Amino acid sequence: MKSLESLVGQMLMFGFQETEISERLVRLFRETRAGGVILFRRNFSSTKALKQLLDQLQQELGRPLLVAVDHEGGRVIHLAGGVTVFPDNLVLGAAGKEAYARQQGLLEAFELGELGIHLNLAPTLDVLTPAFSPNIGIRSYGRDPALVARLGAARIRGIQEGGLSACAKHFPGQGHSPVDAHLGLPVLESSPEEMNRIHLLPFREAIKAGVLSIMTSHPVYPGLDEEGVPATFSSRIVRDLLRGQLGFQDAVLTDDLEMGALRAFGSVAEASVRAACAGHDLLLICSNEKDQRETFDSLLKACRSGVLDAGELERSSERIHRLRRPPAIRKEAECSPAQAQLLANRIAREGIRSAAGLGIQKEPQKDPVKLSAPVVIFPRLSELGSKFFIEKIFEDEQAYVRKLFETKDVRPADIFVLGLEPEPSGMKSALAAASEADCVICFCYDANLSKGWAHVLTTLEKASRDPRFIFLRDPYDADLLKEGNTPYVQAFGFRACQIEAAFEVLLEKDFMRLPLRPAHGRAPQ
Repeated sequence: MKSLESLVGQMLMFGFQETEISERLVRLFRETRAGGVILFRRNFSSTKALKQLLDQLQQELGRPLLVAVDHEGGRVIHLAGGVTVFPDNLVLGAAGKEAYARQQGLLEAFELGELGIHLNLAPTLDVLTPAFSPNIGIRSYGRDPALVARLGAARIRGIQEGGLSACAKHFPGQGHSPVDAHLGLPVLESSPEEMNRIHLLPFREAIKAGVLSIMTSHPVYPGLDEEGVPATFSSRIVRDLLRGQLGFQDAVLTDDLEMGALRAFGSVAEASVRAACAGHDLLLICSNEKDQRETFDSLLKACRSGVLDAGELERSSERIHRLRRPPAIRKEAECSPAQAQLLANRIAREGIRSAAGLGIQKEPQKDPVKLSAPVVIFPRLSELGSKFFIEKIFEDEQAYVRKLFETKDVRPADIFVLGLEPEPSGMKSALAAASEADCVICFCYDANLSKGWAHVLTTLEKASRDPRFIFLRDPYDADLLKEGNTPYVQAFGFRACQIEAAFEVLLEKDFMRLPLRPAHGRAPQ
């Protein structure tokens, strides 16, 4: 029988800073008995080094660890090698093919498994609504609950057929959250009927598909728990709704307990005890060692005082153990890097073309795109490297754009690379050149959140002869367009396969303009 210290440690999944083994890291895991590791970009220097780090840590501890990573695809990728860069979920939602979702999951499982990972914290099953969603956006499959449910269940089956555990998130659904939980506390006033009809459907299907873990969310749901506590602390949401009504009997995880949404409720250690009492099996603390150590001590104290039941910890330990070795039906013939990249490109092209066809006008555009010498405006995506994994080809944006246009035998008159918050001098030069050009193609990044990019967009639309836009993030920038005949394509993300697919669509002879979206941009069905 496991000691109380070991049972408490099994509940802990820690992130850390290292890229190689250190005495500090070994001591942390040894002294807290932590059973889980969550990997981030900061831990990755190479596939060989990552595997070595994990192997050495487990050898030093003399016990296996549960290794997890947030590998949603698109915006949320934390490994800079050994994995295929799939497009954002919203693109797959536009393509709408369950076979693609299942195959993506299978390929991911094979690639992640080769790196020593057991648990993929994906897919995101949050359903978008017409409301602005600052954090979910392109991470969702869309705003049709049935579509999100079908694609999510298919991807879960693929991941788990490939020998990894999947994780459906963020229960009970936060696709309509107006606040990013990393920064503050969202309060979602949805009625029980609305939650049941829209946001819970994908989780029901995930449970039917046999998903081995579900991650809860941090928002407050007054319609589901009138006590007004975050779902992370809500026994009514975890025990009564998820386990009781929906019948889920496998592992329940928290989101990162260090997020801003929970700061007003006390320390991370206090939040951890409350989350454990609410019915969570695994507690994620992703960076701070002081919080991690204090959490172990607080949980141990809660167990010894009877606040936490040792029998519950035993059951949690059994659920967690199942995450390390789901039954694998791995089909390695389907898992080559070439096939994975082919699938990523196919999803991007079909999804973006399908999205561009939604609500399309009947009349063709007046002229084909003039590409004799367009002015091109492109964001400095390399600046995103402090927040996201960025593909190497974007280390030199000028070279990337030049090569992209060469694929269509086009030489731009000029290429302007602007910062994510554009510098005034760069904007001035780009807009001056654009005002003289016959055609301008602008790859626009987050104009709905950036005053600089909003200024670029509105000025180009007013002052340029023939402006064309490719939007590279969440589907809200098109709301800023004022004219009814400004051509644009949604790439729904900034991965190379998406940019290239959107570029192809923009240049197609039969491309027709799209109508303006209503306020806060409607995502594909």
